This record gives sequence, C-alpha cells and structure tokens, in this order.
Amino acid sequence: MQNQLTQLWLNHQADILAIAHQIGLALGVIVIARILASNLRSGIVNANRRLGKLDETLIPILSATASYAVYAIAAVVLLDLFGVNTTSIIALIGAAGLAIGFALKDTLSNIAAGIMLLFLRPFKTGHFIEFGGTTGTVEEITLFTTVLCRADGVYISCPNGLLWGNDITNYTRNGRRRMDITASIAYSDSIEVGLNVLNKIAQTESRLLSDPAPQVIVFALNESSVDLQLRGWASVDDYWPTLWDLNRRVKEDIEAAGLTIPFPQRDVRVLS
Repeated sequence: MQNQLTQLWLNHQADILAIAHQIGLALGVIVIARILASNLRSGIVNANRRLGKLDETLIPILSATASYAVYAIAAVVLLDLFGVNTTSIIALIGAAGLAIGFALKDTLSNIAAGIMLLFLRPFKTGHFIEFGGTTGTVEEITLFTTVLCRADGVYISCPNGLLWGNDITNYTRNGRRRMDITASIAYSDSIEVGLNVLNKIAQTESRLLSDPAPQVIVFALNESSVDLQLRGWASVDDYWPTLWDLNRRVKEDIEAAGLTIPFPQRDVRVLS
C-alpha cells in the first residue's frame, strides 16, 4: 500500500499539489466569507446602536441581506477556482431572477414599498395613522405588510404597496395636535361675553399648551347663529380626553353665562 501511494505521489505530484492548493484556497475563501458575514452583521447592529438612524425592524433584514450577499460572492469565487464557467451560471441566475420577478411583481412591489417605508419612516410602531380612509395604530411593520389595530380593536393587515401608494396622515409624529371647538350663540347675544367665556375656559385648562397659545375667535356668521371658536394645542396623549372635557365645559359655561345656543331657523313668507 505504501509503495502504491509513493508511486502515485511520484507520478502525479504536480496534480496533487495543484488540487491541494485549490482546496486550500477554497477553505480560505469559506473562512474569509464566514468572518466577513459575521462582522457585517455585528457591524450593522453596532452602528445602528451608536447612530440610531434606522428603524429596529430594518436591522435584521439588512444584516441578513449583507451576509447572504457575501456568501453568494464566495460561491461564485469557489466555482471559478474549480474551473466552472461562472459567466454562464451568472447569466442563468439573472434570467431566472427576471422570470421570477415578473411572476412575483406584486409581491416584490410590496417588498420594495416595505423597504422604502422602513428607510424613510413616515411612521413607526405605536403611531396613529390614516391612509385611504383607513385609520389605526401601527403594531408591526414587515417587508410585506403593515399591521394596524383600529380604535375599536379590529385587526388590519395592509399590503405595503397600498400604504406607499396613498397619502399617509400621521397624527402622532409631531407630538401635539390642535383642537377646534365651535360654540354657536344667537345674534341677539353678546359676542364679547361669549369670547370671555371661551377665554376663561382656555386659561383654566392646564392640559392646553401655552406655546402655541390658545386662540378665541369669531369663526363664522351663519344663517341662524354666530359661531365662536376655541383653538388650543394639546399633547397627543392628552388630545382626546381634553377635547371631550372641553366640549362639555363649553356647552355648560355658555348656558351658565346666559347665552343661547340657537337651533337653525328660517323665515318663510307666504304670498297670496
């Protein structure tokens, strides 16, 4: 057996050394690819922790894509080392990718929209948004869909393409909202008294922000009433409780001041 191995070495020494060289290079490529993929994953995570520029949902996707790209390049290099014609393989993969892209164009459009939403971040998890007549609180953002919970607890799963193709209204992002509370009084009532009532309400409501300051204005002269309006800003968390409480206070204080909240009236003349 030893003689046979010795004879094999003597007869094919160059070939054996070439094969060993190729195997060594292949192992080196695999090790380097693993190290690069691991460093890329950890590098993306650590960079986002320091900078905080990207949404947390995007980090696993980016790190996985980066590592897969490293492994794909390593696979092409390995095939080239062993003499495989990689040009034809790359062309075949490209053609297959094009065919798959046409077959899955709707799915891929949702993925593209999901990536754009994650990068541009018009909303985040926990934001209350509206788009295309649908409203809800964002619970999860994935590559394919965005999950929302409506105010009445209904679950909504929306394709990202539909979100990206609509105007998105984000009620949470700016941190504050303005409420417009209208109080109608009769033409025979004093406008000054009505404005004083609304001013007092604005000054005594601690949940209204001082900057911007609340406004009290004569909003409109309607057919049967003079519309006064209280405009005030509140934080997003306080908006709805403040709005509901102020609606009640305005009605009660307007009546307590002796002012009238009129019903619509119309004079009808009958000509004979």
